[in-house]
Order: sequence, then C-alpha cells, then structure tokens
Amino acid sequence: MAMAGYKGFLGLLVSALLVGFLSVIFTLIWVLHYREGLGWDGTELEFNWHPVLLITGFVFIQGIAIIVYRLPWTWKCSKLLMKSIHAGLNTVAAILVIISLVAVFDFHNAKNIANMYSLHSWVGLTVVILYILQLFLGFFIFLLPWAPLSLRALLMPIHVYSGLLIFGTVIATVLMGVTEKLLFMKNSSYSSFPPEGVFVNTLGLLVLVFGALIFWIVTRPQWKRPKEPNCALLQPNRGTSEGVEGSMAMNSGNVDKSDSELNSEATARKRNFMLDDAGQRSTM
Repeated sequence: MAMAGYKGFLGLLVSALLVGFLSVIFTLIWVLHYREGLGWDGTELEFNWHPVLLITGFVFIQGIAIIVYRLPWTWKCSKLLMKSIHAGLNTVAAILVIISLVAVFDFHNAKNIANMYSLHSWVGLTVVILYILQLFLGFFIFLLPWAPLSLRALLMPIHVYSGLLIFGTVIATVLMGVTEKLLFMKNSSYSSFPPEGVFVNTLGLLVLVFGALIFWIVTRPQWKRPKEPNCALLQPNRGTSEGVEGSMAMNSGNVDKSDSELNSEATARKRNFMLDDAGQRSTM
C-alpha cells in the first residue's frame, strides 16, 4: 500500500535513526574519553554504565519501538508480529534501564553518596516505574488474547498517550541528568566552556532532536498504519469492530444482494399469508 509523502517520511526516518545512533556514539565517547571508561567495581566506571544504557535503551530503542508501526514495508506483516516486535524492543529497553539503575545505586552505596535527592532522580525513577507498568499492561491487554475487545478499544488511546508522555519525560530526564553530571565537574569549570561541557551539551541537543523527530513521525496521520480488514478492535462509540466493518465494506455487494433477496422472500411470504387468510375467511 502506498504511503502519502513517502519521501518525506523516509527522510525523517533516516534523520531520526542517524541522530539517535549519534547520540549513543556520543555517550560512549563521553564516558570512554572524558570519564575514564566502563567497569563494574563500585567506582565511577560503574556509574558510567548509567548514561550509556539509558540513552541506548530508554531513548534510542524506545524511540524505534514507538515508530515501528509506521514503517510502510511492515504493513504487509501481521499485526501480531508487529505487536511482538514492539513489545520486544520495549522489553530490551526496560532491561537496559534496570541495569543502569542497579549501576547508579551500587555506585552511590559504595561511595556513601545519598540516593534519590535530586529532581533528576525523582522524575527518573517515576518514569521507569511507569514505563515498566505500561509494558506489563500492554503485554497482557494488547498482546495476549485474553482482554475483551471493548477493553482494548477503551485503553488504546490511553496506551498511546501514556507512551508518548513517558518518552517525552525520558528526554527531559536525560537532559536534567547530563546537566547535573556536568555541574559536578572538578573545580566547577563547567561555566568556562571546557571541551567536555561543549561535547555533552551537543549530546543533549542530539537527544532533544531525536525526540522531536520521533514525535513528528508518530503524530502524522498520513503515516499511520492502515486498518487491517480482519482487525478485531472494537470502536468505543459504535460497538462494532473495524474488522467487521472492513469485511462488510469488502463484501458490500454480496451483503446488499443477500438483503434484497431476504426482503423479497419476506414480502412474498407476507403476500401469501394475506392471500391464505383471505381465502380462509371467504370459506367461513
């Protein structure tokens, strides 16, 4: 099926993937070049896993998971397959986020640094909890065939809105986090435009641009995945499924023909009944 504005979509998609990939590369360069690398020993090296895993999983992979339904070359794939890919990407992101939280708490505890004192930590932990809750609810309601269709239709707008809200909050939390980390630079040199400060500010802009591109792609109605003919999601206000409506539309000629035939048969039976009734009365 052709997509309206396909070239524009492709350009934005390539731009988003490029900017997201650069964000991950910039994060690795930051911790490897300016922050002495990675490790798992309770030192600063263990903390460095926190930004790497967060930006890789919570930003880049989650962004891909959000727009995966918009890829036109997947429209011929079954909706169940795309749901599985969407859930799989979000699961990978959640695993990376949990590891990143373990790294930062382990580092703080090893260095006797207080936990959960900054706005970054408050918002960050809240959005992680909401993300995992969203993942579990999406898995049990939309992926597994247990939930009633009416419940899916009711919760789908909430699922979409909360997903975008969580992603936007993640972007804001990342920006708060990198700024907070830079403010801890030795001798408070951040205000003197050191190379690390300029580099990480650029990283923050890349993350922001990536988030903006994802939001633009996912909110364009002309790039939305077409409804499947056999889709079984109920419409909240009409109580009929899109699949049923699609099937009726595809077979409207047969339906109209059957209805007319049924109407003709009903009229004939009514006429015969009236004639029989009239005949019975005349013989009484």
